[in-house]
Amino acid sequence: MTGTFTVLAPGPMTTVQDVPGRIGYWHVGVPPSGPMDDLSHRLVNRVLGNPAGAAALELTGAGPTLQFDEPAVIAVGGAPMPVFVDGRPAWPWWPIEVGAGSVVTVGAGSGPGLRAAIGVRGGIDTPVFLGSRSTFTLGGFGGHEGRSLVEGDVIAVGDDVLGAATPLPAGMAPELGTHWSIGVLVGPHTSPEFLTADGLAEMVRTTWVVHHNSARTGVRLIGPRPRWARSDGGEAGLHPSNIHDTGYALGAVDLTGDMPIVLGPDGPSLGGFVCPLVVAAGERWKLGQARPGDQVRFVPVSAAGAAVAGRQQREWLSRATDRITPVARPTWNAVPAATGDLGGAVVRQFGDVTYRQAGDRFLLVELGEMVLDVELRLRIRALGIWAAEHLGSGVIDLTEGVRSLLVQVDGEQLSVARAVDILRGAEDGLDDVAGRRFPSRVVHLPLSWDDPATRDAIERYMNGVRPDAPWCPWNIEFIRRINGLDSVDDVRRTVFDASYLVLGLGDVYLGAPVATPIDPRHRLVTTKYNPARTWTPENAVGIGGAYLCIYGMEGPGGYQFVGRTVQVWNAARRGPHFEQPWLLRTFDQLRWYPVGADDLLEMREAQAAGALPLTIEDTTFRLTDCLPASRSDADAIAAFRTRQQAAFATEQAAWAASGELQV
Repeated sequence: MTGTFTVLAPGPMTTVQDVPGRIGYWHVGVPPSGPMDDLSHRLVNRVLGNPAGAAALELTGAGPTLQFDEPAVIAVGGAPMPVFVDGRPAWPWWPIEVGAGSVVTVGAGSGPGLRAAIGVRGGIDTPVFLGSRSTFTLGGFGGHEGRSLVEGDVIAVGDDVLGAATPLPAGMAPELGTHWSIGVLVGPHTSPEFLTADGLAEMVRTTWVVHHNSARTGVRLIGPRPRWARSDGGEAGLHPSNIHDTGYALGAVDLTGDMPIVLGPDGPSLGGFVCPLVVAAGERWKLGQARPGDQVRFVPVSAAGAAVAGRQQREWLSRATDRITPVARPTWNAVPAATGDLGGAVVRQFGDVTYRQAGDRFLLVELGEMVLDVELRLRIRALGIWAAEHLGSGVIDLTEGVRSLLVQVDGEQLSVARAVDILRGAEDGLDDVAGRRFPSRVVHLPLSWDDPATRDAIERYMNGVRPDAPWCPWNIEFIRRINGLDSVDDVRRTVFDASYLVLGLGDVYLGAPVATPIDPRHRLVTTKYNPARTWTPENAVGIGGAYLCIYGMEGPGGYQFVGRTVQVWNAARRGPHFEQPWLLRTFDQLRWYPVGADDLLEMREAQAAGALPLTIEDTTFRLTDCLPASRSDADAIAAFRTRQQAAFATEQAAWAASGELQV
């Protein structure tokens, strides 16, 4: 540490971020965070002589007022915001010397652009959590005490420098605007399965408008309703945007119902919505500068085109502060060359194995038909184990979904194309799972049925988003109706009788499980909220499609509530069951027992203190556990499904007749 500074005024949203952020935990629902505009962040560090990814402050809309306790060198860049040192104006993209006791004030920006970075020579020295200093405010960790800065915070300055502090030459700073052309790769979910050919074409020819309700989790876009190629999502949900849960690529254009949301660095890693486009890695910085009301056009680029642009961007960054005038000035915000086409999402198909392009840093491998099949999930587990052993050091993360594996690569040591070639070696060995035993645990958790916190979330939704949704005012009644059950007591009995198999982690962040009942007679099917909720209480329990989820933290969401439980994420790792921050593991078996709402609050307090005992039993799981034990069981399962499908069809018809479902 080489000094500190004190926050006199924090600005509207000032957080500590580093590059590349918190990587390697996508598979358990921990987003990378890091700056939304990583380009400006890297350039500011370049000006200061810091490593490109050193921690700095991200400013949104306006900046803070800081008092430095010892002499320091700072730099500011990104969206234009006025900078003053002891009342005197200072230049952006320039190393600024400040003395002990000096006050630095960063004012409000009026556009273009939305975010700026302020760095300090030596970097900002906050505690490292899961390999990064980046702040994830929704999870309450990273940065300074897991939150945005407030008045009185004292922040330490580090001593990690690489070279001299040097101004950015004229013409090297990114040029910002209000009309953004953003390079995207087509896939993973395109036509003809999900969108019509005209619908996919419309995605890239539309001029979208940035919605005011955009944030680091995602940039919402206003535009035409998607043109769907199907009427519903089957077991995944009533709306055609619903799919069986799959890993999301960073920068994916996620169709949550009928609204596109471009997933940001704080976005979810796993979910059940169609994603027809993914922003190229080198283009994601533009999302950080898109203000509400700005216009966005998507330009299809090829994987090869994205690779060329990425290499050019890295070259420009490497010599951004060179004293010798560059041969060519960078065109950071130029319209990307339209090198892609609209038919290239599937890059390989072998038997029932499909490889889908998911941007220039992600590959989505899918098995089988678009159905819920536990055997497919076991085959995905086998593929994930094989991939971890054979893909090498260029792999950043492997995220297992219900019937898919999302492979994230660094793009340099390992490309998406090379990952496809390597994974071909696993194809012939994916069928041998029938008799295989997978490690499992039976985890008994309390459930406060129809908890007051979930009722509050429904009321907020009705008051602020949509009062006339078919699942309002009571999600449990909607679950009863769409499954053809006689009473809400039947819904309750079904949930408490079920043993839920955890198929993946990170569905709605932070170790949150996506699970389905082992016995098909317990598989209640619903649709997800459309549009999604803006607020969900921490550890709410809901059903979406044929899946159950526990929300790891407060945030948006779309599953139909049944209740609330204890924490499944504990960043402090307090208690005997938190060897790591997440409680659950893939292929755990969840079983609920009922508790009252007040009792649950007491249990949550005890668990936060590390004093709540949980019953967890080690066991194994194999495919035969999912098969009917007798002919009568098979007949009962068939009867349940017939009744359920009839009720589902009735609900779908009523929704279509009301104009809510347009395909």
